[in-house]
Formats: sequence, C-alpha cells, structure tokens
Amino acid sequence: MPINELRSIATFAKTAELGSLRQAAAAQGITPQAASQALAQLEQHLGVRLFHRTTRSMSLTDEGRQFLEAAQPSLVGLQRALSMARQAKDEVAGPLRIVGPRSTFAPVLWPLLDEFCRLYPGVQPDVHLDDRIGNWVEDRVDVGFRVGQSPAEGVIARKLFSSQLIICGAPAYLARHGAPDNLNALAAHRCSAFRHPGTGRVLPWYVKVEDARLEHHVVPALCINDEALETEAVLAGHVLGLLTGVIAAPHIRAGRLVPLLTPHVDDHSSTFVYYGSRVAQPTRVRAFIDLAVQRLVNNTTYVLTAKELQSAEAKGRKAHPRQ
Repeated sequence: MPINELRSIATFAKTAELGSLRQAAAAQGITPQAASQALAQLEQHLGVRLFHRTTRSMSLTDEGRQFLEAAQPSLVGLQRALSMARQAKDEVAGPLRIVGPRSTFAPVLWPLLDEFCRLYPGVQPDVHLDDRIGNWVEDRVDVGFRVGQSPAEGVIARKLFSSQLIICGAPAYLARHGAPDNLNALAAHRCSAFRHPGTGRVLPWYVKVEDARLEHHVVPALCINDEALETEAVLAGHVLGLLTGVIAAPHIRAGRLVPLLTPHVDDHSSTFVYYGSRVAQPTRVRAFIDLAVQRLVNNTTYVLTAKELQSAEAKGRKAHPRQ
C-alpha cells in the first residue's frame, strides 16, 4: 500500500475517533492542512464522502462508518506490529549474526562472546567464522570482524588493535637447528607455510623491511591450512613459523616460543570491527559493538611491544644455543 493511502486511512480513523480534524492532525504530528488534504485524497480515491462536516463538528456518513468498521481490525493489527517492532529494537534479546576470520580470530572472539552471553542471556548469537569475504547483505551480518577494513559499501569500520606477523621458533627447534640471523638465512631452515583455506594459495611470509611490507618466499617443510595445527607444529619444534600476534603472544610471554628476526615483524595491518549504521540498530547489536570496542581497542593481550619482542628474542637465543 502506498504511504499516502496509509496516512490517509490513519488520518481518517483518528478523525473519527476524536471527532476533530485539527485534533487528529495534532495526534499524528502533522499540520491541519496536511490532514485535510489526506482526508480529501482518500474520499476522492474511494469516490464516496466519509464525513458530514459543519463548522464545529464532523460525523461519519453511512459509507464512512462501513469503511471504518472494515478498516479498524487491520489498523489495530498494524499498530500492534509497529509496537512489537519498537519493543524488539529496544530489548537486548533476539538473534545476533556475527562473522569473522576462521584462521586467527577464535581466541579473540571467545572471551568477548562469553562475557556478552553472561551479560545478555536473551540474545542468541549466530557465529560464522570464514576466511572468505562474504556479502554483508546476503549473509545478514549484524557485526563483523576482519583483518583490514571491510570493502563493503556503507559499512562502518572501527580499528581494534594492530595485527602482527611474527617469525617464531620453539626452544627445542633452536636447540637442534639454531636461529637464523637474517631473512636470507631462512633458506637453510625448516619453515612452515600457510595455505589459504578459501583460495588454496600458499601464502608467502610477510615481513617488514625498512618500514615497508615485503613478501618473503620460503620453501615449506610443512604446509597447513589451519593456523591452530600450524601453531602446534611450531610449538613441537618441527618448524619455524610465521604466526599472528593473536596466536603467538601468549606463547612468547610464557617462554614456549621465541620470536626471531624481530626487526622484521610485520604490523602493517590491523583488526577491525565493522557494522552498519548505528541509527536503526537493535539494542542487542549496539550492546555487542560497545562491548567489543571496550574490551578490544588497543588491547595489549594480542600485541607485543618492540621492547617485549627484542627482550624475548635475546633471552631465547641466549638460553637455547644450538647444540
């Protein structure tokens, strides 16, 4: 139904209820002129007169009374639907569609999701982790996370923290094979490579050289399309690996991994939360975004400082010389 017909019918019903066109206009937040025009358009559209008008009052004609009786149930249903939609918008409950990268984001998302579910048990999160970049509209996304800003139009992106790529080795590996002193020395070492789950492409190692990001290709002794499994291989001392700060930081701080060639740690990318306009967002979506920003913006859990990296590398090289 075109909006002018809907407004005209609503104006008609309110006028019949209040017995005054001016009061009906005030109740709807429109001018008396607009209300009079809407009523005139409805009568012209129907081809009947709906009201008897005098200078002081308005009363329904027989046709007007019949039309009101027929339209009233639908108007009541429409008002109920509008009320339910407004209540749903303000209630922290209902489905919440969240997307993010599969290979790196689970350790970040779970603590956030755990806290959110405890705060708002009426919300039903629907989480989809995938390394491909999906379609915002088709996937019905409420909130998304990814490394790098979303290419989707009309999407707001908020930076959370820097995304580091760190060359790492386990103490056991360093004890057996030693540590590379430069990027070229990696050719003599056993290195892992990550195969992108979506494209099948074996990714190069991204490193920083003089503040620029470069691709450094390694001959893989092990090729895996799952970062968790790759991390286990590095922790076991089978290979050196290029791991994200999200995965590597807790292991480095605990001494289970040693960062290597730390001047080449790549930090050109950042992790973002992205979402649509906040104007008409349900409260549950706004609450999740607010919690994500509060907990993750500049969160040091997932980012190692240059001083931490240098210290951990020096300590690891000294403690685990090649035997």
